Amino acid sequence: MDAALGLMRRIPPKHIDTALSALLSLLPHHSSDLLSQVDQPLQVLSDIETGKEFILCEYNRDADSYRSPWSNKYHPPLEDGPYPSSDLRKLEIEANDVFAVYCDQYYEGGFSSVYMWEDENEGFVACFLIKKDGSKSGHGRRGYLQEGAWDAIHVVEVGPDENGTSHYCLTSTVMLSLTTNNESSGSFNLSGSIRRQMTMDLAVAEGHLQNMGKMIEELEGKLRNSLEQVYFGKTKEMTCCFLVCCNTSDVLIEFWNAFLICIVLGIKRPWIHELRLSSRTGAEILELYKLTSNGPT
Repeated sequence: MDAALGLMRRIPPKHIDTALSALLSLLPHHSSDLLSQVDQPLQVLSDIETGKEFILCEYNRDADSYRSPWSNKYHPPLEDGPYPSSDLRKLEIEANDVFAVYCDQYYEGGFSSVYMWEDENEGFVACFLIKKDGSKSGHGRRGYLQEGAWDAIHVVEVGPDENGTSHYCLTSTVMLSLTTNNESSGSFNLSGSIRRQMTMDLAVAEGHLQNMGKMIEELEGKLRNSLEQVYFGKTKEMTCCFLVCCNTSDVLIEFWNAFLICIVLGIKRPWIHELRLSSRTGAEILELYKLTSNGPT
């Protein structure tokens, strides 16, 4: 089980569904653990009653049906499905309205959903979801990507009220994938995921929704910065290596030797994962490598 979870943490988000299906076939006795611990790319379904889209995940699923936060009904219809209590449902409705504004301000479009349910410790759990499709045909598109998606999953465990204070444990996961294909950059594919956790003890007087919102905003900002530094920063650093002049052949030789060793040993570092260069650029660099080092063809 540990090996399976370790493998899923290293799988690109766009391949998670395929890999998870294969693992479920190999480990059927661990199906519940895999489904609950592996975050999958988010999907969207339309609520027929309200006409609004809502996000599908394991936290609003029962059997093959998913509960809409807008109508509080399952799609397809399901008898005896779990529902939040009346008080928690009121908080859920308010959270969906507030989080929709948050999504629009930070992401300039996209979809958001919030689901809440009681836990066994007299507290409750809230799941905040955001899906932004950045492809050319996507909702709230910017028009720069051939394909692209940002999936954010924030799960907040809220403890019971003790002397006016509650314990909050936030676990956030962000999955990013993007593909460009144009004449200037060629074909480029980058994908990855990152997860972080935050715990705080906060006064209940300010309201659970405000406390959870502050934590999500802070941690999501840190995740965004980490993705920018690890994925985009390292990718930019590697791309600059391809743009060296001919008189810096030693740097180019050192890079390609390291790159070829990674391929032979099966090593995939985050900053070279799924990078695809245009054939013209790759051929020119390989030719330069052969001319300067008498390297293999």
